[in-house]
Amino acid sequence: MNLALFDLDNTLLNGDSDHGWGMYLAEIGVVDAHEQQLKQDMFYQQYLNGTLDIFEFCEYQFEVLHNNSMQQLLKWRADFVEQIIEPMIASGKTDLIEKHQAAGDELVIVTATNDFVTQPIADRLGIPTLIATRAELVDGAYTGKVCGIPCFKEGKIDRVKEWLLSTDQSFEHTTFYSDSYNDLPLMEYADTAIAVTPDDRLRAHAERLHWPVID
Repeated sequence: MNLALFDLDNTLLNGDSDHGWGMYLAEIGVVDAHEQQLKQDMFYQQYLNGTLDIFEFCEYQFEVLHNNSMQQLLKWRADFVEQIIEPMIASGKTDLIEKHQAAGDELVIVTATNDFVTQPIADRLGIPTLIATRAELVDGAYTGKVCGIPCFKEGKIDRVKEWLLSTDQSFEHTTFYSDSYNDLPLMEYADTAIAVTPDDRLRAHAERLHWPVID
């Protein structure tokens, strides 16, 4: 059996679920819209530059999870998926999923975006295994901290290896799809790397190494 690994944001989705969640919260008045825009822009620029502190970013994102009840969070999340995520799916790259499902491959999403935001997206896409940055949950409430290794940069390899050890399956070939230069470690780890609507640095790298590029 072959293994197909997918980044989520700007790869399978036509958009960024993490950014979308933050702006959704601003739109419904949960967070200050101006501050949220400034923070999102700052973190996104750091992400593009390859200088993002993933712990600082996550702890900012997790403040809302820590400060609100699970019941309220789940209500907001359901509305967010319907209003924000569904359009990203409709205009995204779901054909990649269908291709690998038809081939009988094992499909896994590997994303830096936290599991609270991404679990319903993975469910909606029909991908049973999600490897995401974990928001720490204690006694049914979010602590505001990261649990374990963030699924970011080299951490994606660590988390994939953890998952591989936990499964009794063996895979003949691994393919990884991503849009981001930050995912270069896992792209180099995989047998086949495919750049999907890549950022400028990843596009240049992919072209230099003759990796497939999907726009």
